[in-house]
Amino acid sequence: MRKSRLKAPDHHPLAYYHCVSRVVDRQFVLGPEEKEEFVRLLRLYEEFCEVRVITYCIMSNHFHVLVEVPQRPQQTPDDAALLAKLKRLYSPEAFVQIRWQLENLRELGAHEEAKALRESFFKRMWDVSFFMKGLKQRFSGWHNRRQGRKGTLWEERFKSVLVESGQALVTMATYIDLNPVRAELAEDPKGYRWCGYAAAVAGKRCARGGLRTAMTTWAHGEIGEGASMEKYRELLFGAGEQRNPGANGQRVKRGISKKRVEEVMAKKGKLTRWEMLRCRVRYFCDGAVLGTKDFVNGIFEHERHRFGPKRQTGARPMRHVEADGLTTLRDLRLKPVG
Repeated sequence: MRKSRLKAPDHHPLAYYHCVSRVVDRQFVLGPEEKEEFVRLLRLYEEFCEVRVITYCIMSNHFHVLVEVPQRPQQTPDDAALLAKLKRLYSPEAFVQIRWQLENLRELGAHEEAKALRESFFKRMWDVSFFMKGLKQRFSGWHNRRQGRKGTLWEERFKSVLVESGQALVTMATYIDLNPVRAELAEDPKGYRWCGYAAAVAGKRCARGGLRTAMTTWAHGEIGEGASMEKYRELLFGAGEQRNPGANGQRVKRGISKKRVEEVMAKKGKLTRWEMLRCRVRYFCDGAVLGTKDFVNGIFEHERHRFGPKRQTGARPMRHVEADGLTTLRDLRLKPVG
């Protein structure tokens, strides 16, 4: 039987998740138009589900989304506010039907039935699973109609990693935004249209707000929008951004070769943070939980029923990398970095 998704305890006011999903058979079907539509739907479901996208990256056969999910509030939106949300999400015909149904129940005094109808929408909010389900299903329907195809578009269920705020959150964000650099699609993520950093550089308010949220948790306090963007760029490139004296001081970005990774591992050494972020690091997609030792151990204790009696602690070090104190819940032994 498939286990339920690992989520933050109810007493956490905010939870952060790195979500990854791939196209079935790893087919390269997400072209420019598909990526544009995906980003549009991403923002649509972000608004409806009352979550915040920290950053994202849409590649040709998969996508990454780093999302903040708050607890469900005590006071839910009233009928007018709920209908305003639904109007943006549904077709005019479907919205009219929903509005009529809710208003008719109110007129008849069937308040319990109206409450149940409202709850059918609220249960899709403030939840990472429903956010991802709605987004993927909506995009699949659009893509299938456009291509004249049927059936599933995505392979298996999406992967998710629960991420601690602060250093872990910013590290995960930079890892996601550097996807096009690792794939050699761009020398600088700001040149890749379909990632959160590029959207932020282009002035998109929601994208800049997401990165500012991550940087605020990292700085342990408020940080201005301009300052947050500057510091985030420093974290993106770090020591990897150097001056080339032979090219009029033009900045160049240097990647890390597979040979370099193999050499470090053979000598039982560790990659620097900058080198790590330019490699494929399975911990960021398969580690289950990413954060400090205390954070990971706390999640382990809360989810103790998932593990056998022989396991005494949750936090596991990240092999082969200088992780700045970050640990994961899963100990990945087979090619954790490559």
